[in-house]
Amino acid sequence: MKASRGPVLLFCVAVLFTSSVKALEKQAAADYRARRVAFAARLQGGVAVLFAAEEPLLDFDAYRQDSNFYYLTGWNEPGAALLVQGQKSGYRETLFLPTRDLRTEKYTGVKLDAATPNATKATGVDEVLDMTALPGVLNKLIAADRRLARNIWTQPDVKPANALIAFTAATLGVDSPPVRDVSTAINSLRLVKDAGEIDLLKKASAASIVGQRAMMQAVKPGVTERTVAGKMTAAWLEQGCERPAYAPIVASGINSTILHYSENSRTIEDGDVVVVDAACEYSMYASDITRTVPASGHFTPRQREIYNIVLGAQKAAVDVFVAGKSKINDRDRSDPDSLDNAAYNFINTHGKDLHGDSLGKYWLHGLGHTVGIDVHDAAEVYPALLKPGMVFTIEPGVYIPEEKLGVRIECVFLVGADGKLIDLTADLPHTAEDVEAAMQGK
Repeated sequence: MKASRGPVLLFCVAVLFTSSVKALEKQAAADYRARRVAFAARLQGGVAVLFAAEEPLLDFDAYRQDSNFYYLTGWNEPGAALLVQGQKSGYRETLFLPTRDLRTEKYTGVKLDAATPNATKATGVDEVLDMTALPGVLNKLIAADRRLARNIWTQPDVKPANALIAFTAATLGVDSPPVRDVSTAINSLRLVKDAGEIDLLKKASAASIVGQRAMMQAVKPGVTERTVAGKMTAAWLEQGCERPAYAPIVASGINSTILHYSENSRTIEDGDVVVVDAACEYSMYASDITRTVPASGHFTPRQREIYNIVLGAQKAAVDVFVAGKSKINDRDRSDPDSLDNAAYNFINTHGKDLHGDSLGKYWLHGLGHTVGIDVHDAAEVYPALLKPGMVFTIEPGVYIPEEKLGVRIECVFLVGADGKLIDLTADLPHTAEDVEAAMQGK
């Protein structure tokens, strides 16, 4: 009997592991490997070590993998580390997995370790070793080529990374070497999305739209902002999303003029406008959508005026877009390629405040940002030059505290292979009339 239990146990481990990784819709293993190879080519002959995100301390904090680690591995368990090295003599990639804690796994579920059969196939990484082997592997690499000691890439603010560097220096009898930030080598890779990423981003936006439509049905006088946020969150979870992509903003009345209001504690009143900036993550990929709706179901003439000005500003930016030329988050008023300028100029030449002044001063933020694994995804620098394969937001806004009136409209756009913009949120009501109709269930 004892001899036969081993294969049964391994089978159970494999089954449990297989079901756990299906919680996220992952891309093909070849896609992650291609990213690691491209990443290695940017290391200038160095060696990189990345650590997975740590397990959260509090029970109500769900685990979320480090974005760069997930981008390179698709691995969604804590405690791991990835070593990548690309040299003329050859390429190396190794995933290090922690020692299993069988007692803890009774609470968390079965984890994979280096001894699990077919670990390399399950992870998609060429080599899988115990985490205990990591310091020795790094030591041997540097001992064989001391120049590597000054060409180590890692995460500067991650405790295990700093501990590894310090321990490696001690084993070599040298001072702790300077390290290079891996994000500087990864950001440029993450800017342009591959086909699998685009598919996941489309699914994130589609699920987010379902939540936004639920919001349009839920907003009414007497309802709390938090209730509306809860309706959206429930809709996202029903669509298979893991979590909101960021703290949902349901901002009614004066709160609509606070850019990142997220307390969601006010009760919506008749006559309010409600700015709802809320979207979800689907398999680690985010969306970012904002709509502004009238609490009564119908905009007042003044609310409609400001809404249409903001909508016109968004359209102005879309209309002048040219792939490979246009830039986002560029407030240089002399730059003809700035989408921000196109939107700002529209706002500043349409409509007035209560004192007869132009509205440009009531737009307080940049026009947009890139979107991907993070809702504010990696960008090498802003202003960002927009090229095919990039995904970004266009989100003009006008916020007038004196009138308790804020309006923001935000959509997510993909730059297609042909250079044309594709609105990933096109199925969500956009015009004032369509928003009103959706609130009436039409």
